[in-house]
Amino acid sequence: MDFSDKVVLITGASSGIGAAAAVHLAKLGGQLVLVGRNLEKLQETAAKIQAVKGKTPFALQADMTNDQDVKRVIDDTIKKCGKINVLINNAGILETGTIENTSLEQYDRIMNTNVRGVYQLTMLAVPYLIATKGNIVNVSSVNGIRSFPGVLSYNISKAAIDQFTRCVALELALKGVRCNSVNPGVIVTDIHKRGGMNDETYAKFLEHCRTTHALGRVGQVEEVAHAIAFLASDHASFTTGVSLPVDGGRHAMCPR
Repeated sequence: MDFSDKVVLITGASSGIGAAAAVHLAKLGGQLVLVGRNLEKLQETAAKIQAVKGKTPFALQADMTNDQDVKRVIDDTIKKCGKINVLINNAGILETGTIENTSLEQYDRIMNTNVRGVYQLTMLAVPYLIATKGNIVNVSSVNGIRSFPGVLSYNISKAAIDQFTRCVALELALKGVRCNSVNPGVIVTDIHKRGGMNDETYAKFLEHCRTTHALGRVGQVEEVAHAIAFLASDHASFTTGVSLPVDGGRHAMCPR
């Protein structure tokens, strides 16, 4: 896979799957534009890319729930790089909550970050992606494919991303732009702890995941990064509208 001369814009690049994907794509020759809320963490990702590629990526601090920030991401990317070849919508949050204890405030937080921000950024990026015959990779979740109790708003947001992926794929296909998603299972990142789990609860959760994933383990960020790179590459030139599980077989299971 070769991303030489390709500008890759990735949100949520400050940690987890986004950071791993950014480093991997940089190794494959991509010119990375890193977007994230946490400037210190974003700079850490940039430093890793600098170490492996010898060139500092373009880093943009932005909040994907802020309309002006989202617009600035596209404007600054075009001003700096002149084009966009690949858009990777990775930024997202997770919170626990059921229909009995959720709130509209929680729903708005999750949907604004996980769906609305993706909708706006993609909408603004599309003219540039058409110009380069580029492509989009959305980072969804196995929660978009299967239903799990306790994370209601998150489930809804990821199901929305999967439908968004298919619709955009159909709308842009004849213009040469592909759109796909990856649907990770449980991956070792900070998202669950940021969502409210303490160290003890998280450790028990990871142990339980041995029985909820067919391969008997959780995943690593690099495994998702490789799947993102494949979908974004010319190797996937005849692939669009796909939701690709990277979940150790969890989407195929029905644990009882």
